[in-house]
Parts: sequence; structure tokens; C-alpha cells
Amino acid sequence: MDVVLFLEKGVWLGIAAIGFAILFNVPRRALLSIFIIGALGGLTKFLMLEYKIGIVLAVLCGASLIGFLSVFAAHRRNCPPITFAIPAVIPMIPGLFAYKAMIGIIELTSEKDPVAYSKIFFESVNNGLTTFFVLVVLATGVAIPLLITRKNTVKRIQTEE
Repeated sequence: MDVVLFLEKGVWLGIAAIGFAILFNVPRRALLSIFIIGALGGLTKFLMLEYKIGIVLAVLCGASLIGFLSVFAAHRRNCPPITFAIPAVIPMIPGLFAYKAMIGIIELTSEKDPVAYSKIFFESVNNGLTTFFVLVVLATGVAIPLLITRKNTVKRIQTEE
């Protein structure tokens, strides 16, 4: 694995996260944290894919890291955790798999050969299911850390004392 290319991916993932943060009108004080969280979450996914771990598990680990880092950053930057989590996780959405699934479905409408039809059909279903499961683990990976740490927020601890 080339370290320079790996770090370059991290920079581009962070830039994409900042782009979505700006699109969602996130406060300026949160942008650097979003860059770092987006880069680390995406690099976790790519590192796990490099070691031949399945894409679903890799995305789950990356999204979970984003969720936990978002809670940490929320307390540091005085913003809700979702402010950090959503822009950072959007670059991990499986657009290529969704695109291939849709193109395959479109190709099925004009295919007459049964052998080619079944090949296109199974590839489309595989890409569609991969898209579905990656989206499910993205949501789960971000939501579980936010739900686990929700009870122990700084504001509630201060009001209970």
C-alpha cells in the first residue's frame, strides 16, 4: 500500500466532507473537525478494504468511528454531534454500486438472450443488495454511537449535580 496515495484519499475524503458541511450551512468552528472526522472515517474503510475485509464490515467500522468522533467533537466545539456525523459520512455512500445496479436494470429491459439476461440480472441484484446493506450499516454505524452516548451528555451531567 502506497502511503502517499492513502493520505491523498484522506485529504479528498475530508474535502468532500467539508463540501457537504458547507452545503448544510454548518458553523465555521466545526469545519476542521468535520474534515478530520471525514478523513479518518473514510481511511478506516479503505484500510480495512486493503486488508480484504468485506465492504459492509469496513463501512460499519468507518461509520462507527465517525459516530464516536462526532460525539467527542460535539463536546469540544459546542455543536450537536449530528453536525459532525452527517457531512463526514456522506462521502462513504456507495454511489458506484447504486449506479451499476440502475444501469443493469435498464439493460434488462432490452436484453433478449436468456444467458446474458441472467448474468445482468444477478450482477444488478448483487450491486443493489450491496448498496442497500452499505446504506444500512452507514446509518447504524453513525446512530449507535450517538445513541449510546446520548445519556451521558455534559449538559445532563451538570444539571443532575
